Amino acid sequence: MLLKSLKICLFFLMFSFLGRAQDCTLNAGGDNTAVLIKVFQLNDKQTKQLEIWKAEFAIEAKVIEDDIKQLFNTHPQSTAKELSELADKYKALQQKMIKASKALDKKLLGTFYEKQYERYLSLCNEVLRRPIRVVPLVLKDSITSPE
Repeated sequence: MLLKSLKICLFFLMFSFLGRAQDCTLNAGGDNTAVLIKVFQLNDKQTKQLEIWKAEFAIEAKVIEDDIKQLFNTHPQSTAKELSELADKYKALQQKMIKASKALDKKLLGTFYEKQYERYLSLCNEVLRRPIRVVPLVLKDSITSPE
């Protein structure tokens, strides 16, 4: 009976864990650009576009970071209510940063060709993460038929 109860508990624990799979993010706005270029074999056009988007993201991230600093420096923190309000405002800014980061990842994934996207899906599956869904580009054959 104890074994059966343990199995049921494990089942629900695993089910709840799988139901909350984390997104498979690339962190394209971070410091790992060289790794992304190498792992996904990004071409020159993709690499240049990534650098442009990364620079735009850096500006957006700086604004959010400044907002967070401003929040901590100016928001009252004397009572439990004020701390709770501070936490709520901080969480909102944190979510704004996460949303911007995921948007950059999605833009980059939107430039992926089928093989690159398949590699991404494979890596996400290996680490049990939920992939960001996009429609990969179809690589057209550069050699045309002589017909």
